[in-house]
Amino acid sequence: MNRQNNHELIVSGIHLELTPSLKTFVREKSERLFRHDDRIVRIRVELECDRNETVAHRFKAKGHIEIYGPDMNATVQADECHKAISLLIDKLDRMLSKRHHLKKTRRHQFDAEVEHPALLKAV
Repeated sequence: MNRQNNHELIVSGIHLELTPSLKTFVREKSERLFRHDDRIVRIRVELECDRNETVAHRFKAKGHIEIYGPDMNATVQADECHKAISLLIDKLDRMLSKRHHLKKTRRHQFDAEVEHPALLKAV
């Protein structure tokens, strides 16, 4: 099955030079999100380096997923840029799987109401 990659990924840096290897790292990590849900329109990743923060919270990664329905946003702080990206992708992946599970639960709950409306009235 051949699927075209028509998803959009935007990577931007604030007080940080985006090297080609860093962009490639973000692209490779975000492919997991695009495989997870076909309805993703766009993912925007903002990487920020704040030199005034402590070393533990120096790098900040913000992720915005534009999807059909409510958009999803997440922010992660770490001591290394690659670590912040990995943590951000993990967090966004958990958010997408939770959203998928909730939609699936609601769908099956609606099917139960249609099949057995008397059960709901008895409760």
